[in-house]
Amino acid sequence: MSKLLKASVDYFVIFLGIMLISSCASRKEVVYFQDTGNFETLINNNAFVSKFKVDDLVSIHVSSLNSEASAPFNLIRVAQEGGIQAQSVDYLVDQAGEIDFPVVGKLKIEGLSPDELRVLLRDKLSDYLKDPIINIRLRNFTVTILGEVRTPGTYPVNGEQITILEAIGFAGDLTNRGVRENVLVIRDFNGTKVYTRVDLTSKNMVKSPVFYLTQNDVVYVEPNKSAIRSSSINTNTNISLTIASLLITSSILLLTRL
Repeated sequence: MSKLLKASVDYFVIFLGIMLISSCASRKEVVYFQDTGNFETLINNNAFVSKFKVDDLVSIHVSSLNSEASAPFNLIRVAQEGGIQAQSVDYLVDQAGEIDFPVVGKLKIEGLSPDELRVLLRDKLSDYLKDPIINIRLRNFTVTILGEVRTPGTYPVNGEQITILEAIGFAGDLTNRGVRENVLVIRDFNGTKVYTRVDLTSKNMVKSPVFYLTQNDVVYVEPNKSAIRSSSINTNTNISLTIASLLITSSILLLTRL
């Protein structure tokens, strides 16, 4: 074997070795809840309650034993696609944190929980309805998961609360290249972005203020060192492997002609 061919093969083997090493991850880098013991109990005192924010879409439906009396408190629009159908209309929380509720008028709901809004509406409707049933639902509850997860994207949430673990589950879990000790949650409070870090390898993550996510939260999982190294290597790998392949091919052609 010529020196040129041997050198080309050596380069090729070295690149493959680097690629394999850079893709390896240790147990410490990928395991959740590393500090938990066997049959250990941890009381969760994280009293999270979802609150309404500006630009939220809120569905409110009022019903009572007297359907005619409760009808004015439900916004309905008529849709003609595929036949005439009645559809409920959602309420948009405006920049002042208010919604315009039928008959009652402007209501400040920003910062209220669904239960608090339900109490407020019952009080406002007490002059018109007896024992009204009020169903409230947040229509735009979504969370966005980005970075080193298997299927990044924006996911709708059914219900009033979701944990960061459940949200990551929507995205197919973290890849082995994701940094579990430093997951970033970006939360918006009336135009102010709040950045909070959470350690998924610790049992105390349940005490984090971002363990329960709110509507429009963004969760970002940064790549670990091996992923960054691998990305840097991959930038030049194609060129290097092409050169190595050309050198090997040229060496073989030269040898066959001798």
